[in-house]
Amino acid sequence: MKTGALAIDAMGGDMGPAEVVEGISLAFEANQVPEELIVVGQAGVLTPLLKDKGLLDQEFLHIHDAPQVIEMNEKPTDTLRRKRDSSMLKGIELVKEGRAQAILSSGNTGSLMAGGTVRLRPLEGIERPALATVMPGTRRNAKWCLIDAGANPDSKPKHLVHNAILGSQYMRGAHNVTRPKVGLLSIGTEAHKGVPRIRETNKLLEEIGDLIDYHGLVEGFQIYDDVVDVVVCDGFVGNILLKGSESLFHAFQGILKEELGSSTLRKTGALLAKGAFHGMKKRLNPEEFGAAPLLGLKGHVLKAHGSSNRFSFASAIKTAKELLQNDLLKGIAKDVDQANEILALRPPMANMTA
Repeated sequence: MKTGALAIDAMGGDMGPAEVVEGISLAFEANQVPEELIVVGQAGVLTPLLKDKGLLDQEFLHIHDAPQVIEMNEKPTDTLRRKRDSSMLKGIELVKEGRAQAILSSGNTGSLMAGGTVRLRPLEGIERPALATVMPGTRRNAKWCLIDAGANPDSKPKHLVHNAILGSQYMRGAHNVTRPKVGLLSIGTEAHKGVPRIRETNKLLEEIGDLIDYHGLVEGFQIYDDVVDVVVCDGFVGNILLKGSESLFHAFQGILKEELGSSTLRKTGALLAKGAFHGMKKRLNPEEFGAAPLLGLKGHVLKAHGSSNRFSFASAIKTAKELLQNDLLKGIAKDVDQANEILALRPPMANMTA
């Protein structure tokens, strides 16, 4: 199956281009690269790195020179004006021109989202894109999608409905969940609970019928229990939830390490359970789930963690390949169009925006 071309911003992120090239090499060795890779960045830096890994002469890989680099602390509005020749914006431009079908970057999140939205534009019927991230569930190999994880902090009910469609299409197309169960995050499962925006969104999601498998409202303590495959919220709540979960994971690691090292007996037990602890760490590590796509645009934009090492970057390339193998854009556009038609028939007084 053809996967199209993936543009990789090799200069973004905390680890530098050498680690990105190592990630490309790992993905290539595991046969997890798309049919074409366009490595975007400073050619003078990238050429020796790729040559050293034996990748420079591979037919599937090309270098696209971009002299500028967007730093992690720069303001998105400034970078769009002053750094048009940056690796990130050059990569986005390749998607806009159709020379690539997706861009992957571990660089400045704000610049990537702003650049992707401005240059690629949302799909017809979608006003605002949403950032999706995959999180671990309780059961082995279980996972669920959090959307929005930070792109749109002030969502109206119709935006949340679109988020539900985006998340459902993503889990179906990229993660092989046949019929993703969708839940709307709230402070209770009763329909009368939550702010007006959530209560209105709940009604709208119930009305769009078979477009998604909507399971109603879910609470925070349910999201890791494999109750639903997609958790819908606005970007403000989603970003807090995401960062809080990552912080809790690191805190749990530290507490567990301290407690297991507090006595000889516990150290012995920890040694015997080393394999289990390694497996738990792997399952809970957010970077194991690759990149987070910015969904709803006329092209695929994927954001890898800023501190991505070679292994997590290789996982991100795998995620990109899975996205490109499935025609998500067509499915999203079809479902959003149908949802908008259904919602347009609702009485005007019911269209709350609070």
